[in-house]
Amino acid sequence: MKKLFIAFTAFFSVLNAQSYWQQHVDYTMDIQMDVKKYQYQGKMDLVYTNNSPDELKKVYFHLYYNAFQPGSLMDERLKSIADPDGRMTNNLGTKENPKYQSRITELKENEIGFHQIKTLTQNGKELNNKVMGTILEVTLSEPLAANTSTTIHMEWLAQIPQIIRRGGRDNAEGIDFSMTQWYPKMAEYDAEGWHLDEYIGREFYAPFGDFDVSITLPSHYVIGSSGKVENEDFMPGYTDKKIKRTEKTTWNFKAQNIHDFAWAADDNFKVEKQQVDNGPTLYYVYDKNIDKEFQKNWNDVKPHVASFFQYMNQHFGEYPWETYSIIQGGDGGMEYGTSTLITGKRSFDSLLGVIFHEAAHSWFQQLFGFDETRDEWMDEGFTSYAEAAALNSILKENKLNPYQGAYDGYYYLAKSGREEPLSLLADYFDYNMAYGLGAYYKGQVYLAQLGYIIGEDALAETMLKFYDEWHFKHPKAGDLQKIAQEVSEINLKWYNNLFINTVRKVDYAVESVSGKSVTLTNKSNFAMPLDILVTYTDGTKALYYIPINAMRGEKKEENQFYEGIVRHSLKPWGWSSPSYSFDAEKVVQSVEIDYTQRLADVDRSNNVYPAKP
Repeated sequence: MKKLFIAFTAFFSVLNAQSYWQQHVDYTMDIQMDVKKYQYQGKMDLVYTNNSPDELKKVYFHLYYNAFQPGSLMDERLKSIADPDGRMTNNLGTKENPKYQSRITELKENEIGFHQIKTLTQNGKELNNKVMGTILEVTLSEPLAANTSTTIHMEWLAQIPQIIRRGGRDNAEGIDFSMTQWYPKMAEYDAEGWHLDEYIGREFYAPFGDFDVSITLPSHYVIGSSGKVENEDFMPGYTDKKIKRTEKTTWNFKAQNIHDFAWAADDNFKVEKQQVDNGPTLYYVYDKNIDKEFQKNWNDVKPHVASFFQYMNQHFGEYPWETYSIIQGGDGGMEYGTSTLITGKRSFDSLLGVIFHEAAHSWFQQLFGFDETRDEWMDEGFTSYAEAAALNSILKENKLNPYQGAYDGYYYLAKSGREEPLSLLADYFDYNMAYGLGAYYKGQVYLAQLGYIIGEDALAETMLKFYDEWHFKHPKAGDLQKIAQEVSEINLKWYNNLFINTVRKVDYAVESVSGKSVTLTNKSNFAMPLDILVTYTDGTKALYYIPINAMRGEKKEENQFYEGIVRHSLKPWGWSSPSYSFDAEKVVQSVEIDYTQRLADVDRSNNVYPAKP
């Protein structure tokens, strides 16, 4: 019987390991730009590999440019949401009484964006298709069986819109073309089925694949792009050699195992190159006529950017691609496969921060293909966590809690009355403010507070193991939870459920202190472990650690915060009990709950005894 049990266990272990699958797509594109009309002709051969166990009769594409048309879902959303993105609207009222108008509504016929499909075939056979806003539905002539591939040929005409959000023509800093969300992009199909979210300005979810992109445009243009430029020594801007200018130049970029491809083009671009030791080749592509103060900032950030990639390699896993391009363009900062588009007229601190943030997305979104339509907090939150940690280390800021800004942002959200669960679909937040603070700040706090729960060493080990198991895949929150549990031997189901799926808040208080006796109160409905720093009347200190019973374990000592202070592990606090008392070893002078401030307690005024004036 025992042998049979072992055999079944082994069988199901193998079955479980084989149950994960993901789709793959390869793009080969030929793009012919008409820069005067702000249009391009596109041809694409797309190889789609169905690694799922399902037969597929239809496939779907995103046509993002179709969002930039009056009456689109994006246009209507800008009209209805209470706090629309200021980059996408004009204020026809006053600062005190704003009256927002969607900029998309005002676009003329020659300013809108569109993708018009001209030819669509599978193995030479024409395909029926239907455009639904920014979604293209394609009925295959030959159903795609499990574990097989098919080739789809597509030809289309695209018009590049005036820049409203992320991509388009003629951005505020004068860059001619910011080419993001610019091509018909295969939608994601996973164990939940097709993900067919229309584009309203949020972010993305797509299969990994290889890109081979050829772009033809007038020879006086220089391109910065995802991937690696082929024949670099013959491309304008990338070499000091004199190049014989022809009427047009065809650029070719290739990239492997990415899930989004972006580029930008301008006739004033310059290209500067930097090699990171044991890291990628960095390309800085920006306006050669930029003001001297901004030029200085672009030069001064370079040593720090190199240090950033080395820091990330050490703490979050090795950057796997050959190149990374930092390109002036877009409307702020946005991450893409092996590249970012950022606005470039920034102070040193702003430029460094945005580069750190967007480059960190190379891990959290580009290496881990999160479903940003639902788990955008993992993308933006984890990225912001890595950015803050890297800045603290590289700039030697030596902050006790480098994520304090995120905690403050989260506290503002938690007390605003507008917080919604992190697990809510990103498009459906009632307020952009709630979406932004949730994704960037609460998502960052999730990871920082996880370090408080399981210990910083365990968190560091968790992140590297997460990389080993999930890079180039599509992990979810539960996958990180499982690894953190294995590393720390602490159960985290309660934490993930309450912090991600609810808007419950942590609020503990020191209720009373009498002699050696300390009584604590949980004033909320969110139980958490506690680090209690006690100072005795003789001036010595001790740490009293209280796990909660739901953890089924406890974190190890964190000497980096409490060096030289003796820790006493107390019995677990039952999560359903509102109060907890313990006796210290000596008469108590003062008590503080989590002096590191990594516990996301929404009211710290009652965390200290005696109360601070």
